[in-house]
Amino acid sequence: MPGGRLTRQERQQIALGLADNLAYAEIARRLDRPTSTVTREVMRNGGPTGYRADLAHRATERRVRRSRPAVPRGSQAPPQAHGRDAEAVAAYEETLTTVLMASGLSKMPAGVLTCLFTTDAGSLTAAELVQRLQVSPASVSKAITFLEGQGLVRRERAEGRRERYFADNDVWYQSTIASARANDQLAETARQGVAILGPQSPAAARLENIARFLDFISESIIRAAEQAREVLHTRPGTTSNDTAQPGPSSR
Repeated sequence: MPGGRLTRQERQQIALGLADNLAYAEIARRLDRPTSTVTREVMRNGGPTGYRADLAHRATERRVRRSRPAVPRGSQAPPQAHGRDAEAVAAYEETLTTVLMASGLSKMPAGVLTCLFTTDAGSLTAAELVQRLQVSPASVSKAITFLEGQGLVRRERAEGRRERYFADNDVWYQSTIASARANDQLAETARQGVAILGPQSPAAARLENIARFLDFISESIIRAAEQAREVLHTRPGTTSNDTAQPGPSSR
């Protein structure tokens, strides 16, 4: 399987594959490339409907030039924490961002989440996000506002006037519960339609099935979220039913 950057010819093959409605996996198989490479290439260059091979190739060349800052003679890049490979980390962050974009997020919120997921500090300030993503403060602010609205990010006041942004386990729990509540609201609205359209009508039967399906999904999501939260918040070697046992009485 070849490595390195995609060639202009490979990008043209990707464009042809998209035009033929081929899946990313099939395009990757024909190019003998990982599926993640094709997915990342398409998502960062206009998506499946907006991908243009020549534009994508020129955009990549510009990114490569920008990513090569002049390094003072005799200096070396600082070592990565935990002995990490800097290129492997960058490639993984790009892949994770692409996957988040494929799940429905736009590029900037996906990039912010990737930074928050992969930082050892557990949180980042707006200035740190600007530095890592090489974007404007306004872009970061807009992405944070969106992610907060989705329940995916929370903020805490840090030293001075600065705020730190988190995407920890409890945030995912809260976001999952919010999603289940949205399903509940949709189910309730569907049942209102049953009464309005007439219980014996085909349309009412359809809406009732929607409501019942959403009820089941919401209950399953909430139950799974509660169980997952309990597991994640329980220290290894203990169970949620463990209680402190009294020590031997002194004589």
